[in-house]
Amino acid sequence: MDTQSGGDVSRIVVAGVGPLPGATVLDKARYLQRDGDGLRRLLLSEPYGDPAMSVDLIVEPSHPEAQAGYIIMEAMGYPLYSGSNTICTATALLQSGMIPMREGLQSVVLESPAGLARISARVVDGRVVSITTQGEPAYVAAEGLSVDVPYYGEVRFDLVWSGAYYAMVDATRHDFTLGAAEQIALTAFGDAFVRAARPGLLQVHPELGDVGPLPFAHFMGPVREVGRTAGGHARYESRSATYVHPGVLCRSPTGTGTSARLALMARRGEIHEGDELETISPRGSRFVGAVLENAQVGDYPALHSTITGGARLMAHSHITVDLDDPLVDASDLEHVLSADPSASTGAAAVG
Repeated sequence: MDTQSGGDVSRIVVAGVGPLPGATVLDKARYLQRDGDGLRRLLLSEPYGDPAMSVDLIVEPSHPEAQAGYIIMEAMGYPLYSGSNTICTATALLQSGMIPMREGLQSVVLESPAGLARISARVVDGRVVSITTQGEPAYVAAEGLSVDVPYYGEVRFDLVWSGAYYAMVDATRHDFTLGAAEQIALTAFGDAFVRAARPGLLQVHPELGDVGPLPFAHFMGPVREVGRTAGGHARYESRSATYVHPGVLCRSPTGTGTSARLALMARRGEIHEGDELETISPRGSRFVGAVLENAQVGDYPALHSTITGGARLMAHSHITVDLDDPLVDASDLEHVLSADPSASTGAAAVG
């Protein structure tokens, strides 16, 4: 099922992949990363897909509370959690009936590689109109970092974990207003920055172990207060943009980018429990982040938060993979696919 949230397309794969080894969703994700990355490359590359998309593979959960597990695949690899992908996955599972849907507010629990995502779905007239998701807590891992970026000079940034590591960059320091006309320039800046920043940067999470090199840069615009919440807390908004390495600028403001922003603002005393921040992408799509209680991740003070957004179901498809096609790299693909008995020799199906 192809879905989109804030303009970012997520392809939800519900059939056609054989059972994956591993006791947890994290184990299954690491198996795919190590021994079955051909599936990610296939579905995110021409002619079957596009690097700007994401793929969410539905798998068996290991946690007794979870109704389904999902493995997130993007151009950068395997993020352990993603807000927009969680919004899309929950919407697709409910709209398709894989998780029974009912009117009003409905609780759903999904298991990502990072852990449980606790979700509140709002259903009106048989349609999911919004998803509020709470993933793992975010924390500031390092502050006041800088790197010299060719053609751009010194770039200062902070490093925040919110499902993956984000380099948080003040866009105004580099004369960006984060509007639609700057998307190509932001992509070029993001590419140069991530390449320069990666060497020697932290790649370890205190509970999840090695999480790989820096995948994301989040560009932050000015924050302005726009009112009060129903509970009397402050409401803010800010333009933002998330770059995914290599070469992708997200259409949405991204859920984990928003969570990282909340953690950084809370660390600086700029936002407090109960406050909300609405982030606005260069294309004008919006997510709302809400500050919850404090947490702890290893030695790091951390922050719980929720992200609210909506997703649209765009297509149901049945993909036939021709393993004899010279454009298909089957070197670490064929063993993870389920054979389609109706297909000719050398073909498999992903649904």
